Amino acid sequence: MSVKLYEAREHVKAAEKFLKTGLLRWKPDYDSAADEYSQAAQCFRIARDLVNSKDCHLKASDCYKKNRSFFHAAKALENAIIVCKETALPDEIYSLATESSSLYQQHGSGDSGASVLDKAAKILEENSPELAVKLFQQAADVSSTESSQHQGSEYISKASRILVKLQWYDQAVDSLRREIGFHQESGNTGAIGRLTVAIVLVQLARGDAVAAEKAYKEWGSNCEVAEMQTLEQILQAYDEEDRESAKRALASPFIRNMDVEYARLAATVPLPEAMEPAPRASVRENAAPSYVSPNAQSTTTAQVLNEEEESPYAPVTYAKKSDDDEDLC
Repeated sequence: MSVKLYEAREHVKAAEKFLKTGLLRWKPDYDSAADEYSQAAQCFRIARDLVNSKDCHLKASDCYKKNRSFFHAAKALENAIIVCKETALPDEIYSLATESSSLYQQHGSGDSGASVLDKAAKILEENSPELAVKLFQQAADVSSTESSQHQGSEYISKASRILVKLQWYDQAVDSLRREIGFHQESGNTGAIGRLTVAIVLVQLARGDAVAAEKAYKEWGSNCEVAEMQTLEQILQAYDEEDRESAKRALASPFIRNMDVEYARLAATVPLPEAMEPAPRASVRENAAPSYVSPNAQSTTTAQVLNEEEESPYAPVTYAKKSDDDEDLC
């Protein structure tokens, strides 16, 4: 048995003694027990016994909560997340992070609550991106409550990029709109212009060119010259269904220099279907003349005669006057 393991178990025994009641101690000494569990957790961690280290951090947090020391209780849960980040299930990390954030907020440390959510989201981002999105969104909520719009916009920006990477475009549009709202409150018009390009690309990826044009009309006034030119070229190409022009606009240097997720998105946006011209009538060389029936003329004459017989108005024929008639006049 290593020295650190021995020290850890001694701290655990001391913590259990502080929780026992007797004639000389009517109430458990939660504060002292929590300190002993915290020291035991550190010793277990050094000895690479991560399971017992996490367990001691959880026991310490429980003791701190019973003593209404919410900040230390939240910190113990945060330490538990760090210890078990490689061994715990994603749902367990998510649960610990939300509980720790809640305790930080009860203490009045909203920034620390948002920070623990951000740390847990980074741990889950690779293997459980859907849970990471939820944690980033919750971190943005906490930051906005603390009137930290700049920090909140960074958290929601991380959520937007993950949603684009997952190709959850409907949710990505909502997240980008919320991100724009953060920047509007902080007066950061430059960021709004860049996000306008991003939301246009997402709308095109959804196959909705009309919504993309509406987004440009709504926030395009915040765009810089390069952003406006790029967006107008893209939207004009889609309006005219010019496939080649759209392809060139989506591959512009400005688009390629955007965040990785949006630059990759531009390469996968479905291009407009080019309108194909109507095929021209082809003329065959040395073709035989059109066939004409020999009965066509006779048939036509017979039809005319029949029409004259059926007409109710017979033609009137006037006789030519003779010279004698003129003398009588």
